[in-house]
Amino acid sequence: MKRIAFARICQESNALSPVPTTLHDFESAHYLTGAALLAATTKGPELAGYFKRAELAGFMRAVGERPREIQAVPLMSAWASSGGPLSRECFATLEARLVAMLRDAGQIDGMYFALHGAMGVEGMRDPETQLLRAVRSVIGDVPLVISHDLHGNITRERVELATAIVGYQTNPHRDHAKVGRKAGRILIGAVLGEHRPVMAWRSLPMILGGGKTIDFLAPMRGVFRKMAAAERTPGVLAASTFMVHPWNDNPALGWSTLVVTDGDHATADRIADELAELCWSVRHEQPPAFPDAATAITAARGAKLRRKLGCVMMADASDVVTAGAPGDSTHLLRALLEQAAGMLVYAAVRDPQAIAALWERAPGDPIATSIGGTLDPARSRPLPVRGTLVSKHERVGFGKTIVLAVDHVRIVITEGPAMVMRPSFYTEIGLDPWRADIVVVKNFFPFLMFFLPYNRKTLFVRTQGATDFDAAFGLEFDGPIHPRDHVEQWRDRDALRRGVVEQARIAREA
Repeated sequence: MKRIAFARICQESNALSPVPTTLHDFESAHYLTGAALLAATTKGPELAGYFKRAELAGFMRAVGERPREIQAVPLMSAWASSGGPLSRECFATLEARLVAMLRDAGQIDGMYFALHGAMGVEGMRDPETQLLRAVRSVIGDVPLVISHDLHGNITRERVELATAIVGYQTNPHRDHAKVGRKAGRILIGAVLGEHRPVMAWRSLPMILGGGKTIDFLAPMRGVFRKMAAAERTPGVLAASTFMVHPWNDNPALGWSTLVVTDGDHATADRIADELAELCWSVRHEQPPAFPDAATAITAARGAKLRRKLGCVMMADASDVVTAGAPGDSTHLLRALLEQAAGMLVYAAVRDPQAIAALWERAPGDPIATSIGGTLDPARSRPLPVRGTLVSKHERVGFGKTIVLAVDHVRIVITEGPAMVMRPSFYTEIGLDPWRADIVVVKNFFPFLMFFLPYNRKTLFVRTQGATDFDAAFGLEFDGPIHPRDHVEQWRDRDALRRGVVEQARIAREA
């Protein structure tokens, strides 16, 4: 029996958010260890309230295919909503717990580690690589396979520390479990000596491109099809394209391609290069320009038939909580209150201070208060409102929640992240999307799947916030970056980032 440990520490960080992610954010959303983790990944749900099956359940399925040869050793699974960088204390605690659990596990023959790939930590560069160093300090040179969200950022040291890296191949993401299973099979094969994974990768100096970046739409459809075709090639174990989280605080930020093969470095190198060229060819296809709030509200008002048959979805593209924004922006909410009269609107805002002030009030009480604009006051200001307290709830992940009726708008105030992505955010507290004219989400992609039964028209709205695409242009980079700067070609920066120039110099000196 070979013993393979598995763990997850996963969060996507937005360097522009002033709200640090704390240990409480993990422990209140999803934190499992040992036997509880084993049960969640075999019987489900793996992430209660979020995913029935995700990467670790997929990994366990791969283990289940080899029951006489592999014993899975559950360590920990810690997941938090996207947000600001982790506090140093939070990161240190998670790292220490992981190391302690690995040491207590005894002899380990391999490990699967699910990471987002775009985690940030206050005052630290590339913290996920630090986690890999910590793991290696305990397990030594046994196989270590990691998986990433396709918005992860690949770095040279991360590639050097991992035996293989596997990424999602869908956007919106819907292959979490499939990726975990793929990673598990690669790892098990390496542990049993059935194959010898090798990797080749490329790094592009670009943070935006590919249009909407949807996997089944042009222009990215060709890139995703290329990956799928590559994995049908004999000896190719995985092919990934990482389209990067543009608000990640790492100077070596950029799209990456990475290919894992069974001992065939030449094939891995060729396919990684071809994928990189494909990605570079779509760099000028930028995300669509989003309308302002007034224009979007006018469009929603004109969609009368669509509102009768369902609802209009408005994505607050400047305050996307699932991309790390604080969720306390009042720009869109203010416009909806002022300009959307006659339409029933559901919207959300995060405001722990308002929750604390209102929590002792009873349903039916008249309310006069200010909400929002407290976490990121540089980007929005508090909004004065008068209305009625409808209901109060305590919810996993969202914390204490209050529903206010303010004229035609039902405002959901949350203590924790206002991660509006699924209909259940509203339905669990008595707000039926079928009755609404406009439903506001704070999400870029997954809501398109989850709200499909209700959604009759989608409007992305730009106001001002931490997830404006051009807001990322103010971050520090290791040189010119597309599309902020004119970048003629990608190979020189790729060579620097991968250490090819340094390796050539060492070879010459030798």
